[in-house]
Amino acid sequence: MLYTMKDVLTVANQHKFGVGAFNIASAEFARAVIETAEEHASPVILEIHPDEMRFTGADFIVYLRTLAINASVPVVIHLDHGRNLREVMQAIYAGFTSVMIDASCEDFDGNIRVTQKIVEIAHALNISVEAELGTIGAMNGSAEGGTAEILFTDPRQAQIFAERTGVDTLAVAIGTSHGLYPKGKQPKLDIERLQQIRQLVSIPLVLHGGSGNKDSEVAEAIRYGVGKINISSEMKKAFFVSLEQELKSGDHEPNALYIKPMQAAARVIANKMALFGSVDKSRLYLPG
Repeated sequence: MLYTMKDVLTVANQHKFGVGAFNIASAEFARAVIETAEEHASPVILEIHPDEMRFTGADFIVYLRTLAINASVPVVIHLDHGRNLREVMQAIYAGFTSVMIDASCEDFDGNIRVTQKIVEIAHALNISVEAELGTIGAMNGSAEGGTAEILFTDPRQAQIFAERTGVDTLAVAIGTSHGLYPKGKQPKLDIERLQQIRQLVSIPLVLHGGSGNKDSEVAEAIRYGVGKINISSEMKKAFFVSLEQELKSGDHEPNALYIKPMQAAARVIANKMALFGSVDKSRLYLPG
């Protein structure tokens, strides 16, 4: 079932669970995500960065839409970190049901102006919009961007931003970074800041850099309004570690090369769905 982000996260917000947004750039990852979502009756978000879309081509989105329409669970197709109007419009033309405009490196007023323009265009086409306020950090191996220093989201600015732009979801900076954290470095979420934001902002919030955070902190963040959690590096690492083992073993049929890597990725996906509380929640989207 093909859904917009707004429709999926409105239900998640009401019932206080989170929905995983998994970055994909191949049919293997797309199948692993959707098949796991169906197995666990969980809504899910397929997320693609502009750089990934340049690799896959726009026709890949047609394939994803077919998978989503035929799926037994709600599926969103979302552009991750669109950096400008051109990238967002390419996603809209390709068939995304949700887009992110990341103008977080602009000053506050500039971020609002850029986001307002995207919201005006996207909402006219029933496409959801995510924006970002504050900046997410970047670890080694990050393909989703980020900055060397995290600029934490100001709660009062978040309220003004949400009201003036009309965005459907807001990514907030509360201590996470994109990519895999080096050994010995453990991110710590600023839950108090998140609580302050939640008191002022009613739309679903987004946690970027969801790989590597403490499960207890992620679960607590969901209780305070985080409805979408981005997962990329942790899932991809599981896939590629398994793929490397398969290639070294040489004990496989060529057509079966990706089976164990997809299973490794699926285990990460399933664990995240359980953590986010989205397992068995697809029933909440059924008519009646």
